[in-house]
Amino acid sequence: MSGGPRLNGAAGGVRVVLVDDHALMRQGIRTILSLQAGIEVVGEASSGEEAVEVVARTRPDVVCMDVEMPGIGGLEATRRILAEPGATVQVLVLTTFEREDYLLAALEAGASGFLLKNSPPERLVAGVRAIAAGDALLAPELTRTVIERAVARERERTPLAEPPAGHSAQPGTAPENLTARETEVLRLLAQGLSNDEIAELLVVGRATVKTHVSNVLAKLSLRDRVQAVAFAYRSGLVDPRRPSEAPPS
Repeated sequence: MSGGPRLNGAAGGVRVVLVDDHALMRQGIRTILSLQAGIEVVGEASSGEEAVEVVARTRPDVVCMDVEMPGIGGLEATRRILAEPGATVQVLVLTTFEREDYLLAALEAGASGFLLKNSPPERLVAGVRAIAAGDALLAPELTRTVIERAVARERERTPLAEPPAGHSAQPGTAPENLTARETEVLRLLAQGLSNDEIAELLVVGRATVKTHVSNVLAKLSLRDRVQAVAFAYRSGLVDPRRPSEAPPS
């Protein structure tokens, strides 16, 4: 999977590979995506092993990945796909199960998005476009509950742990090495806003938002937007009980 990265998919649109061990599910997703302008389904796989091979051969922009499948499964397939040298593909995990361990494991594997299979078709389409454009996408039905539980569990395990580098020891305060605008962008990311939505809210250009996001990731030594969201919750920058409200600093 070598070669230069493609922005927002190839020139003809977003190239997608579908991975699910149920043929009817793949057919349904293919039908939904094939009706959309600028989205092309370029391959399918029914197992994790097959997914790795199909992705290497077709070089898609997005993989819609099931979790429970024969063989290595979707999460291990995600890890292997993203570990390939020069990999630029984004993975959107789709599952029937509202399980926090699946979401957290998907994020740890490097997935850029996580949706339930009973999500409306328009949310699936928007999700494919969003992660192809470099945004993160987490199922709104799960995000608040999952992160809240994960934060509580982590604090129970390590109540005296040192705060992350560059972050104040006081919960809810901004990381010390971020500017006020970068902190604001991080909070909005954690609330689930896309780059376009943040740009509109802050009355700046999308490129400016992308620069702020890149700065946040670099300063906090985070891999991607999903890790940034997790950081915002775990550090107390965003209250998981009220994600749309910034905690007092």
